[in-house]
Amino acid sequence: MPGAAKNQTEKAFALLRKQGIVRLSELVSAGLNPATVARLAREGLITRLTRGLYQLPDADLATEHDFAEACKLVPKGVICLVSALQFHDLTDQLPRAIWMAIGSSAWKPRVTSPALRFVRFGKATLAEGIEKHKVEGVVVRVTDIPYTIADCFRFRSKVGLDVAIEGLRAALRRRPTMADAIMKAAQHRRIWTKLRPYLEAMLDHGG
Repeated sequence: MPGAAKNQTEKAFALLRKQGIVRLSELVSAGLNPATVARLAREGLITRLTRGLYQLPDADLATEHDFAEACKLVPKGVICLVSALQFHDLTDQLPRAIWMAIGSSAWKPRVTSPALRFVRFGKATLAEGIEKHKVEGVVVRVTDIPYTIADCFRFRSKVGLDVAIEGLRAALRRRPTMADAIMKAAQHRRIWTKLRPYLEAMLDHGG
């Protein structure tokens, strides 16, 4: 392998080891040219996850791998609704697409893999109740449990009221003291009137 090509390959490996999942633009910024990246993928030295997204072939894949991939493609997006329930282990649902919140006026990315389903949140809504987790070197932004529950009730026509109720019940069974936080999140999301009867009934009957 010529010296220049070897140097570029080592740069690619170093960046992928450090970040886990890397965009083509990041590889180019690190000094690689697209032709070298294509060759490395063709030779199986790196794995092309989807268009413009790469990983080392021997990388350990976390359970939340698809979430990491989605957040790498849409860095300002937030995992939400049923996908957030799944992330927090509060549902048995396996949505065919990852639910992701983006800004009300944000450009809607054209992503084919992994499958994404976008909902739009206002600026303030997009900033409330967000947790950050590191998955395969990628920062995954996801709504916390109380706001996830509130959002599922808010978007019940999209996700199904039964799914929202299931998530609420699972959250209360895990930690009954979370009721106050769920109430506050529902008030902030202006969905408390709808959520309240279900919350109170579950507390009265122990879930």
